[in-house]
Amino acid sequence: MLSIRAITRSIPRAVSRCSAPAVRRVSPALRQTSLLQSSWTRASTPRLAAAFSTSRIRPEKQGEVDEELVAKFESELQMEKEMRDSDDVPVNVKDYLDNGPFEIEDVPGKEEVVLTRQFGDEHIRIVFSVADLNSLDADADRFDERALEDEEDENVDDPSERGPIPANSAQSGGAQSKSTVNAGQTSDGNIAAAPEDSIAPADRPELSDEETAAEDEGEDEQEPSFPARVTVTITKPSTGPGALQLETVAQDGVIVIDNAYYFAEASLATADEGTPERKAAYAGPPFGNLDEDLQVLLERYLDERGVNTALALFVPDYIDYKEQREYLGWLENVRSFVEA
Repeated sequence: MLSIRAITRSIPRAVSRCSAPAVRRVSPALRQTSLLQSSWTRASTPRLAAAFSTSRIRPEKQGEVDEELVAKFESELQMEKEMRDSDDVPVNVKDYLDNGPFEIEDVPGKEEVVLTRQFGDEHIRIVFSVADLNSLDADADRFDERALEDEEDENVDDPSERGPIPANSAQSGGAQSKSTVNAGQTSDGNIAAAPEDSIAPADRPELSDEETAAEDEGEDEQEPSFPARVTVTITKPSTGPGALQLETVAQDGVIVIDNAYYFAEASLATADEGTPERKAAYAGPPFGNLDEDLQVLLERYLDERGVNTALALFVPDYIDYKEQREYLGWLENVRSFVEA
Protein backbone atom coordinates (compact mmCIF):
# COMPACT_ATOMS: atom_id res chain seq x y z
CA MET A 1 0.00 0.00 0.00
CA LEU A 2 2.76 2.35 0.87
CA SER A 3 4.59 1.62 -2.36
CA ILE A 4 1.55 2.18 -4.49
CA ARG A 5 0.75 5.45 -2.71
CA ALA A 6 4.40 6.53 -3.05
CA ILE A 7 4.33 5.78 -6.77
CA THR A 8 1.09 7.65 -7.15
CA ARG A 9 2.51 10.71 -5.39
CA SER A 10 5.76 10.61 -7.33
CA ILE A 11 4.12 10.57 -10.79
CA PRO A 12 2.81 14.20 -10.66
CA ARG A 13 6.17 15.42 -9.40
CA ALA A 14 8.03 13.67 -12.21
CA VAL A 15 5.65 14.96 -14.82
CA SER A 16 5.92 18.49 -13.50
CA ARG A 17 9.73 18.30 -13.48
CA CYS A 18 9.79 17.02 -17.07
CA SER A 19 7.28 19.47 -18.46
CA ALA A 20 8.54 22.60 -16.65
CA PRO A 21 11.72 23.06 -18.75
CA ALA A 22 9.80 22.50 -21.95
CA VAL A 23 7.27 25.08 -20.94
CA ARG A 24 10.02 27.51 -20.00
CA ARG A 25 11.77 26.95 -23.36
CA VAL A 26 8.61 27.49 -25.39
CA SER A 27 7.40 30.47 -23.44
CA PRO A 28 9.51 33.10 -25.37
CA ALA A 29 8.03 31.98 -28.69
CA LEU A 30 4.59 32.00 -27.23
CA ARG A 31 5.25 35.43 -25.79
CA GLN A 32 6.38 36.72 -29.24
CA THR A 33 3.34 35.21 -30.91
CA SER A 34 1.08 36.84 -28.40
CA LEU A 35 2.70 40.22 -29.02
CA LEU A 36 2.20 39.85 -32.78
CA GLN A 37 -1.36 38.83 -32.25
CA SER A 38 -2.03 41.78 -30.00
CA SER A 39 -0.43 44.24 -32.47
CA TRP A 40 -2.36 42.70 -35.36
CA THR A 41 -5.49 42.97 -33.33
CA ARG A 42 -4.84 46.63 -32.64
CA ALA A 43 -4.00 47.35 -36.32
CA SER A 44 -7.04 45.54 -37.66
CA THR A 45 -9.38 47.22 -35.27
CA PRO A 46 -11.12 50.02 -37.23
CA ARG A 47 -10.77 53.50 -35.86
CA LEU A 48 -13.60 55.95 -36.06
CA ALA A 49 -12.68 59.34 -37.61
CA ALA A 50 -13.17 62.41 -35.54
CA ALA A 51 -16.43 64.16 -36.25
CA PHE A 52 -15.53 67.70 -37.50
CA SER A 53 -16.33 69.89 -40.52
CA THR A 54 -13.78 71.19 -43.04
CA SER A 55 -16.07 73.91 -44.41
CA ARG A 56 -14.83 77.48 -44.08
CA ILE A 57 -16.60 79.57 -41.52
CA ARG A 58 -18.00 82.63 -43.28
CA PRO A 59 -17.51 85.80 -41.27
CA GLU A 60 -20.38 88.14 -40.78
CA LYS A 61 -20.50 91.35 -42.79
CA GLN A 62 -19.35 94.43 -40.96
CA GLY A 63 -20.57 97.07 -43.43
CA GLU A 64 -23.75 98.93 -42.64
CA VAL A 65 -24.28 100.42 -46.10
CA ASP A 66 -24.04 97.16 -48.09
CA GLU A 67 -27.76 96.43 -48.30
CA GLU A 68 -28.61 100.01 -49.21
CA LEU A 69 -25.88 100.05 -51.87
CA VAL A 70 -27.07 96.78 -53.39
CA ALA A 71 -30.63 98.09 -53.52
CA LYS A 72 -29.42 101.25 -55.29
CA PHE A 73 -27.53 99.18 -57.86
CA GLU A 74 -30.64 97.08 -58.50
CA SER A 75 -32.70 100.24 -58.95
CA GLU A 76 -30.15 101.64 -61.39
CA LEU A 77 -30.11 98.39 -63.33
CA GLN A 78 -33.89 98.32 -63.57
CA MET A 79 -34.01 101.93 -64.77
CA GLU A 80 -31.34 101.33 -67.42
CA LYS A 81 -33.13 98.27 -68.73
CA GLU A 82 -36.43 100.14 -68.94
CA MET A 83 -34.81 103.02 -70.82
CA ARG A 84 -33.43 100.66 -73.45
CA ASP A 85 -35.92 99.88 -76.19
CA SER A 86 -34.50 96.39 -76.74
CA ASP A 87 -31.31 94.38 -76.58
CA ASP A 88 -31.12 94.23 -80.36
CA VAL A 89 -28.30 95.88 -82.27
CA PRO A 90 -29.35 99.27 -83.74
CA VAL A 91 -30.40 99.08 -87.37
CA ASN A 92 -27.64 101.36 -88.69
CA VAL A 93 -24.97 99.45 -86.75
CA LYS A 94 -26.27 96.08 -87.91
CA ASP A 95 -26.45 97.26 -91.51
CA TYR A 96 -22.79 98.30 -91.49
CA LEU A 97 -21.64 95.08 -89.82
CA ASP A 98 -23.55 93.00 -92.38
CA ASN A 99 -22.58 94.94 -95.48
CA GLY A 100 -19.31 96.66 -94.53
CA PRO A 101 -15.86 95.40 -95.55
CA PHE A 102 -14.52 94.97 -92.01
CA GLU A 103 -14.69 92.17 -89.47
CA ILE A 104 -15.23 93.28 -85.91
CA GLU A 105 -13.43 92.11 -82.76
CA ASP A 106 -15.33 93.22 -79.67
CA VAL A 107 -14.45 91.56 -76.34
CA PRO A 108 -16.96 92.22 -73.51
CA GLY A 109 -15.32 94.10 -70.68
CA LYS A 110 -12.71 95.72 -72.94
CA GLU A 111 -12.79 99.37 -73.99
CA GLU A 112 -11.17 98.96 -77.40
CA VAL A 113 -12.92 97.70 -80.53
CA VAL A 114 -10.91 96.40 -83.49
CA LEU A 115 -11.91 96.27 -87.16
CA THR A 116 -9.78 94.27 -89.61
CA ARG A 117 -9.79 93.54 -93.34
CA GLN A 118 -7.56 92.45 -96.19
CA PHE A 119 -7.08 94.85 -99.09
CA GLY A 120 -4.97 93.12 -101.71
CA ASP A 121 -1.64 92.38 -100.04
CA GLU A 122 -2.38 94.85 -97.24
CA HIS A 123 -3.66 94.11 -93.76
CA ILE A 124 -5.74 97.00 -92.36
CA ARG A 125 -6.41 97.30 -88.64
CA ILE A 126 -8.68 99.99 -87.19
CA VAL A 127 -8.96 100.67 -83.46
CA PHE A 128 -11.39 102.91 -81.56
CA SER A 129 -12.39 103.05 -77.91
CA VAL A 130 -15.37 103.63 -75.62
CA ALA A 131 -13.10 105.85 -73.51
CA ASP A 132 -13.70 108.73 -75.94
CA LEU A 133 -17.38 108.89 -74.94
CA ASN A 134 -16.56 108.76 -71.22
CA SER A 135 -13.96 111.52 -71.49
CA LEU A 136 -16.46 113.64 -73.43
CA ASP A 137 -19.00 113.28 -70.60
CA ALA A 138 -16.37 114.37 -68.07
CA ASP A 139 -15.53 117.47 -70.13
CA ALA A 140 -19.23 118.33 -70.43
CA ASP A 141 -19.67 118.08 -66.66
CA ARG A 142 -16.78 120.47 -66.05
CA PHE A 143 -18.24 122.89 -68.61
CA ASP A 144 -21.66 122.76 -66.91
CA GLU A 145 -20.06 123.49 -63.53
CA ARG A 146 -18.30 126.57 -64.89
CA ALA A 147 -21.49 127.79 -66.56
CA LEU A 148 -23.41 127.32 -63.31
CA GLU A 149 -20.84 129.34 -61.39
CA ASP A 150 -21.07 132.17 -63.94
CA GLU A 151 -24.86 132.13 -63.72
CA GLU A 152 -24.76 132.32 -59.94
CA ASP A 153 -22.48 135.36 -60.11
CA GLU A 154 -24.87 137.08 -62.50
CA ASN A 155 -27.85 136.47 -60.18
CA VAL A 156 -26.16 138.08 -57.16
CA ASP A 157 -27.73 141.50 -56.49
CA ASP A 158 -25.04 142.84 -54.18
CA PRO A 159 -21.90 143.64 -56.22
CA SER A 160 -19.74 143.09 -53.14
CA GLU A 161 -20.82 139.43 -53.03
CA ARG A 162 -19.80 138.76 -56.61
CA GLY A 163 -16.52 137.25 -57.65
CA PRO A 164 -13.48 139.29 -58.67
CA ILE A 165 -13.88 141.46 -61.74
CA PRO A 166 -11.85 140.19 -64.71
CA ALA A 167 -8.99 142.39 -65.85
CA ASN A 168 -10.46 142.81 -69.32
CA SER A 169 -13.90 143.96 -68.14
CA ALA A 170 -15.25 147.47 -68.76
CA GLN A 171 -15.08 148.43 -65.10
CA SER A 172 -11.38 147.52 -64.84
CA GLY A 173 -10.38 149.60 -67.83
CA GLY A 174 -9.49 146.59 -70.05
CA ALA A 175 -10.99 145.47 -73.33
CA GLN A 176 -14.74 145.95 -73.45
CA SER A 177 -17.29 143.33 -74.37
CA LYS A 178 -20.23 143.92 -76.70
CA SER A 179 -22.59 144.46 -73.79
CA THR A 180 -20.54 147.39 -72.52
CA VAL A 181 -19.69 149.13 -75.80
CA ASN A 182 -22.26 151.88 -75.29
CA ALA A 183 -21.77 152.17 -71.52
CA GLY A 184 -19.82 155.04 -70.03
CA GLN A 185 -18.68 155.88 -66.51
CA THR A 186 -19.80 159.09 -64.77
CA SER A 187 -17.79 161.13 -62.32
CA ASP A 188 -19.46 159.50 -59.31
CA GLY A 189 -18.43 156.01 -60.51
CA ASN A 190 -21.85 154.91 -61.82
CA ILE A 191 -22.34 153.39 -65.23
CA ALA A 192 -24.17 155.61 -67.66
CA ALA A 193 -26.08 153.93 -70.45
CA ALA A 194 -26.41 155.50 -73.88
CA PRO A 195 -29.93 156.42 -75.03
CA GLU A 196 -30.02 153.65 -77.58
CA ASP A 197 -29.49 151.08 -74.80
CA SER A 198 -33.03 151.72 -73.57
CA ILE A 199 -34.42 150.27 -76.79
CA ALA A 200 -35.40 146.64 -76.49
CA PRO A 201 -33.39 144.31 -78.72
CA ALA A 202 -36.56 143.09 -80.41
CA ASP A 203 -37.36 146.67 -81.47
CA ARG A 204 -34.02 147.09 -83.22
CA PRO A 205 -34.44 146.12 -86.89
CA GLU A 206 -30.79 145.26 -87.39
CA LEU A 207 -30.85 142.85 -84.41
CA SER A 208 -34.26 141.28 -84.92
CA ASP A 209 -33.39 140.10 -88.43
CA GLU A 210 -30.12 138.54 -87.27
CA GLU A 211 -31.74 136.76 -84.30
CA THR A 212 -34.56 135.40 -86.48
CA ALA A 213 -32.06 134.04 -88.99
CA ALA A 214 -30.01 132.45 -86.19
CA GLU A 215 -33.11 130.77 -84.72
CA ASP A 216 -34.13 129.39 -88.11
CA GLU A 217 -30.63 128.08 -88.69
CA GLY A 218 -30.57 126.42 -85.25
CA GLU A 219 -33.82 124.57 -85.95
CA ASP A 220 -32.44 123.12 -89.17
CA GLU A 221 -29.19 121.92 -87.62
CA GLN A 222 -29.06 118.48 -86.04
CA GLU A 223 -27.24 117.73 -82.84
CA PRO A 224 -23.62 116.97 -83.77
CA SER A 225 -22.08 113.63 -82.85
CA PHE A 226 -19.13 113.40 -80.51
CA PRO A 227 -15.58 113.15 -81.92
CA ALA A 228 -14.19 109.61 -81.84
CA ARG A 229 -10.51 108.85 -82.32
CA VAL A 230 -9.86 106.20 -84.98
CA THR A 231 -6.38 104.76 -85.48
CA VAL A 232 -5.73 103.13 -88.85
CA THR A 233 -2.68 100.86 -89.22
CA ILE A 234 -1.73 99.43 -92.62
CA THR A 235 0.90 96.71 -93.02
CA LYS A 236 2.18 94.61 -95.93
CA PRO A 237 3.44 91.36 -94.38
CA SER A 238 4.35 89.82 -97.72
CA THR A 239 6.49 92.72 -98.95
CA GLY A 240 8.10 94.36 -95.92
CA PRO A 241 8.15 94.82 -92.15
CA GLY A 242 7.08 98.50 -92.11
CA ALA A 243 3.74 99.98 -91.10
CA LEU A 244 1.83 103.15 -92.03
CA GLN A 245 -0.31 104.50 -89.19
CA LEU A 246 -2.79 107.34 -89.45
CA GLU A 247 -4.45 108.93 -86.43
CA THR A 248 -7.87 110.26 -87.41
CA VAL A 249 -11.04 111.63 -85.84
CA ALA A 250 -14.52 110.55 -86.95
CA GLN A 251 -17.35 113.02 -86.44
CA ASP A 252 -20.54 113.90 -88.30
CA GLY A 253 -19.72 111.53 -91.15
CA VAL A 254 -16.26 112.98 -91.79
CA ILE A 255 -12.83 111.41 -91.29
CA VAL A 256 -10.20 114.02 -90.39
CA ILE A 257 -6.53 112.99 -90.41
CA ASP A 258 -4.46 114.38 -87.54
CA ASN A 259 -1.15 112.58 -87.99
CA ALA A 260 0.50 110.21 -90.47
CA TYR A 261 3.26 108.00 -89.05
CA TYR A 262 5.62 105.50 -90.61
CA PHE A 263 7.39 102.82 -88.56
CA ALA A 264 10.19 100.66 -89.90
CA GLU A 265 8.95 97.82 -87.68
CA ALA A 266 5.25 97.00 -87.66
CA SER A 267 5.44 96.05 -83.99
CA LEU A 268 6.17 99.67 -83.09
CA ALA A 269 2.85 100.75 -84.58
CA THR A 270 0.93 98.67 -82.02
CA ALA A 271 3.35 99.24 -79.13
CA ASP A 272 2.52 101.51 -76.23
CA GLU A 273 3.30 105.17 -76.87
CA GLY A 274 5.61 105.17 -73.85
CA THR A 275 7.81 102.45 -75.33
CA PRO A 276 11.39 103.82 -75.67
CA GLU A 277 11.80 102.42 -79.18
CA ARG A 278 8.61 104.09 -80.36
CA LYS A 279 9.41 107.41 -78.72
CA ALA A 280 12.88 107.41 -80.28
CA ALA A 281 11.63 106.69 -83.81
CA TYR A 282 10.97 109.59 -86.18
CA ALA A 283 7.34 109.05 -87.12
CA GLY A 284 6.74 112.00 -89.43
CA PRO A 285 5.55 115.63 -89.40
CA PRO A 286 2.06 116.76 -88.33
CA PHE A 287 -0.45 116.12 -91.08
CA GLY A 288 -1.36 119.80 -91.34
CA ASN A 289 2.23 120.66 -92.26
CA LEU A 290 2.13 118.52 -95.39
CA ASP A 291 1.49 119.90 -98.87
CA GLU A 292 -2.24 120.32 -99.50
CA ASP A 293 -2.20 118.05 -102.54
CA LEU A 294 -0.45 115.39 -100.48
CA GLN A 295 -3.10 115.71 -97.80
CA VAL A 296 -5.88 115.23 -100.35
CA LEU A 297 -4.21 112.15 -101.83
CA LEU A 298 -3.76 110.56 -98.39
CA GLU A 299 -7.46 111.15 -97.69
CA ARG A 300 -8.34 109.43 -100.97
CA TYR A 301 -5.89 106.66 -100.07
CA LEU A 302 -7.88 105.94 -96.90
CA ASP A 303 -11.22 106.32 -98.66
CA GLU A 304 -10.32 103.53 -101.12
CA ARG A 305 -9.62 101.22 -98.19
CA GLY A 306 -12.97 101.78 -96.49
CA VAL A 307 -12.02 104.60 -94.12
CA ASN A 308 -14.79 106.80 -95.40
CA THR A 309 -18.11 108.45 -94.53
CA ALA A 310 -19.82 105.14 -93.76
CA LEU A 311 -17.14 104.30 -91.20
CA ALA A 312 -17.29 107.82 -89.74
CA LEU A 313 -21.02 107.37 -89.11
CA PHE A 314 -20.66 103.83 -87.77
CA VAL A 315 -17.93 104.42 -85.16
CA PRO A 316 -19.79 106.91 -82.87
CA ASP A 317 -22.98 104.84 -83.09
CA TYR A 318 -21.19 101.64 -82.14
CA ILE A 319 -19.34 103.34 -79.29
CA ASP A 320 -22.67 104.51 -77.86
CA TYR A 321 -24.16 101.01 -78.27
CA LYS A 322 -21.17 99.29 -76.65
CA GLU A 323 -20.98 101.77 -73.78
CA GLN A 324 -24.56 100.98 -72.79
CA ARG A 325 -23.82 97.25 -72.69
CA GLU A 326 -20.60 97.72 -70.76
CA TYR A 327 -22.32 99.96 -68.23
CA LEU A 328 -24.99 97.35 -67.56
CA GLY A 329 -22.31 94.70 -67.11
CA TRP A 330 -20.43 96.98 -64.73
CA LEU A 331 -23.54 97.56 -62.63
CA GLU A 332 -24.23 93.84 -62.38
CA ASN A 333 -20.62 92.97 -61.50
CA VAL A 334 -20.28 95.57 -58.76
CA ARG A 335 -23.69 94.71 -57.29
CA SER A 336 -22.77 91.01 -57.18
CA PHE A 337 -19.43 91.81 -55.55
CA VAL A 338 -20.98 93.95 -52.81
CA GLU A 339 -23.79 91.47 -52.26
CA ALA A 340 -21.52 88.40 -51.98
